[in-house]
Amino acid sequence: MAEKLPFREGASINRPPLFYGLNYQFWKVRMKIFVESLDKGIWDAIENGPFIPKFEKDGASIEKPWSQWTNAENKKAKFDCIAKNIITSALNSDEFFRISQCASAKEMWDTLEVTHEGTNDVKRARKHTLIQEYEMFRMLKGESIAEVQKRFTHIFNRKMSLGKVFDKKELNIKILKCLDRSWQPKVTAIFESKDLTSLTTTSLFGKLREHELEMNRLNVQESEDKHVRNIALKAAKHKNKQDSSDESEEETLSLLSKKVQQILEEKPKKGIQQRKVWKQEN
Repeated sequence: MAEKLPFREGASINRPPLFYGLNYQFWKVRMKIFVESLDKGIWDAIENGPFIPKFEKDGASIEKPWSQWTNAENKKAKFDCIAKNIITSALNSDEFFRISQCASAKEMWDTLEVTHEGTNDVKRARKHTLIQEYEMFRMLKGESIAEVQKRFTHIFNRKMSLGKVFDKKELNIKILKCLDRSWQPKVTAIFESKDLTSLTTTSLFGKLREHELEMNRLNVQESEDKHVRNIALKAAKHKNKQDSSDESEEETLSLLSKKVQQILEEKPKKGIQQRKVWKQEN
């Protein structure tokens, strides 16, 4: 029986990631990585269009007949065919019919991009929205560093996909300034001790998570110490109450014993007095 793994299997490195029409940004990044892993020339054909061998005649550039292509030209021109095959193999039927009439891999790619990202005007509108999200980004109440990193990375990747280029120092300052007041001592220490121009965001989040783990450990320890002190205090109060109760019982018994002793001492005296009275009367 196959062992049940605690995680899902990753995607194949031999097949392009399949696009169903959702989460285009995710697919676009993965697709570029997959194509470049096969050959940079294939990605160049997608990004810049197909290579067409030409020759100069009478000052004009004329396409070469296929029969006259050199082996190097034939290989370079073939990248467009390979790219078209990869793209069409990565789409479901609905997405395939969007680009089935395109003549080149670049045209296919551009068609998918406009369909799922919009025109340049739409991209500009999205970019303004992301800029606002980025500027207003703050750590939420009760949020962990891992959750902050996830939200920040999502905004960062979307802005990168729209052509925004970030400086390391700018990103690091933004991350540190988005943290709440409880992080201020650590933020000050990082500002004073680290070179924010060379520190990557991954390293910065790693240092913040390390500090968070240490603070959580101290909080747990303080909570346990407080719980132990509360138990000890309750035990001491219970003991004092019990001692006080014992003393009260002892005092009650002592008073009762004295009362009984007094009664016993008074009873013979009373009897003698009664006999004396009886003898006098007779």
